[in-house]
Amino acid sequence: MAFSERLNAPISTAELERRWKATREMMEREKIDVLVMQNNNDHMGGYVRWFTDIPATNGYPNTVIFPRDDEMTVVCQGPFGGVETSGDDGVWRGVKQVLTTPSYACAYYTEPYDPELACKALEPYAEATIGFVGAYQMSAAMSTYVRRKFSKARHVDASDLVDRIKVFKSPEEMELIRRTAAMQDGAMRAAFAAIKPGMRDVEVAAVAQAYSLCHGSEMGIYLCASMPLGKPSRFGNRNMQNRVIEKGDQFVLLVEDNGPGGMYTELGRSCVVGGKVPQAMKDELAFCIESRQVTLDLLKPGTPSKAVWDGFNAFMRKNGRPMESRLYCHGQGYDMVERPLVRSDEPMTIEKNMNIVVHPTYIHAGYSNWLCDNYLIGDNGPGERLHKFPEEIIEVG
Repeated sequence: MAFSERLNAPISTAELERRWKATREMMEREKIDVLVMQNNNDHMGGYVRWFTDIPATNGYPNTVIFPRDDEMTVVCQGPFGGVETSGDDGVWRGVKQVLTTPSYACAYYTEPYDPELACKALEPYAEATIGFVGAYQMSAAMSTYVRRKFSKARHVDASDLVDRIKVFKSPEEMELIRRTAAMQDGAMRAAFAAIKPGMRDVEVAAVAQAYSLCHGSEMGIYLCASMPLGKPSRFGNRNMQNRVIEKGDQFVLLVEDNGPGGMYTELGRSCVVGGKVPQAMKDELAFCIESRQVTLDLLKPGTPSKAVWDGFNAFMRKNGRPMESRLYCHGQGYDMVERPLVRSDEPMTIEKNMNIVVHPTYIHAGYSNWLCDNYLIGDNGPGERLHKFPEEIIEVG
């Protein structure tokens, strides 16, 4: 089947078939007959794209029914009663039908529309085993309706089953990840080349976004903040990016978007606008790099995530720096944040062929200190740093 010319960097059919085969083998082993998943965005909604190569976007629910012994059914935004077959449309692969309905989360009375269509595809499994994938993001309307409609079925959580296939990147996926990292290097260079006193934070972020969109990105976030030296601040989303940049400010920028094909990486750096980087700031960056190396040394196949978390925090505590209490290291793929989460509550271990981002971030000594880069895990731990942007605080403007 020839791809539609409208698709941006479609994944190969062979790669999709690899995913489907691995999933069905696990379903057979766990005696699960059909999977149900639903996403509504492509920041943290990677399950739908992983199975179909089509992302969920803009808050619209996209539901996928994945049988162990049949092709998929997709339920998504569209006209009442819409039914499409995949055929040779060059878009849907492994999908036998697409059912559509105009449902909206803001209109309460449309709550049953998507579940009703999903249950048409689930009818053959009324007394079988139904696995829910990513139930945290699935609407309560969908999960409740399915459980009530098929009360005689066995209902299980199959998220971990899919995660333990999805987190290991194939050669094709690794190439897309490298392309994303290279794109983000270019976005950071473009933003730092454009920044000057008098611009608002959001204008600099827009330069990075425009570069990424013109080089294959589809979605992402561009967090940033400007601040006078000695008055550190956390970066923020667009609603917090109205400050006017002044000469001598520190500016921090996070480019966290997907690249051609939808894979995420993230790049974070700082610059000083129209002034010199203080030596104390350079010294703290050197410590930040050292703290990151502690993590990199621990990211070896078979290492529990908790051991990495504990090792990093022990180093920070020993050196009088703030300990991490949120998330400073994690996987990425079709999700901006993907397992494993390097924290005390993550049961998954670090393994070969994971895409891991490391971003120690803290306020200390009057500066906002950080850097952020991605690594692919090899036989003995992280391979090369995927981003090539200099590991330094750049003097610009």
